[in-house]
Amino acid sequence: MADPKAYAGYVDTEYLRLAAELAQQDKQRTYTAMRLQPGYQVLDVGCGPGFDTVALAHLVGASGRVVGVDHDLAMVGEANSCAAAAGVSGRVQHIGADAATLPFEAAQFDACRSERLFQHLADPAAALAEMIRVTRSGGWIVALETDYATLSIETEEIDLERRLARFTAGRVRSGYAARRLYGFFQRQHLLDVEIEVHPQIFTRYDQVRRGWLDGVEREALAAGSLTEAELARWRASLGRLAAENTFFATLNHNLIAGRKP
Repeated sequence: MADPKAYAGYVDTEYLRLAAELAQQDKQRTYTAMRLQPGYQVLDVGCGPGFDTVALAHLVGASGRVVGVDHDLAMVGEANSCAAAAGVSGRVQHIGADAATLPFEAAQFDACRSERLFQHLADPAAALAEMIRVTRSGGWIVALETDYATLSIETEEIDLERRLARFTAGRVRSGYAARRLYGFFQRQHLLDVEIEVHPQIFTRYDQVRRGWLDGVEREALAAGSLTEAELARWRASLGRLAAENTFFATLNHNLIAGRKP
């Protein structure tokens, strides 16, 4: 299997932990949208370090089973450690696999989810087709994605803000996948398709800098998307807002669910 760090948009565990904390309410909505019941067999595609597989294990109970897949074998190892620490290893399994070629028989799971996965894939529709294939008839498929097109940061440096927003979407393979979710689900003829938009509101400059700005500014500078002088001007603009306690940014998560015929 190829080195996962070689693909566009690779993120590490600490970033995923921070993102999970910020998106906790949206995570809970994905669980609800799966219509879980005790004893269900559930699949989490792009499971990362196992935050969600552990939560799902508690929801399906001792008679249920949760499987997580991730292309990154290091993440699979961390997910196994997370399940062991939570005492749910007996009903949770993590596997290294490609989302576009899941190693499961058809109609094997009662429900399936992904979170912030499609943005990293060259062909999100192929991954969705696989999720549908391995889900039983009547089961729910749920996806949560970050809509980078909605990123907005209050600043007088509007041109720089728009450039960095576009650069952010370009850091991953399918940076605009979130707004394509409805089309993906409809083309697969899923039933009772539901879509929700959940705004993320940020007023802590330090949180946004640690979780996003430091990395994207560094990469944008290296790529020539902005100059040293522009970066200094941009940071000064945000620093003034932070000093006034008026920093403000928003970003939407799109959640979609559909039922397999």
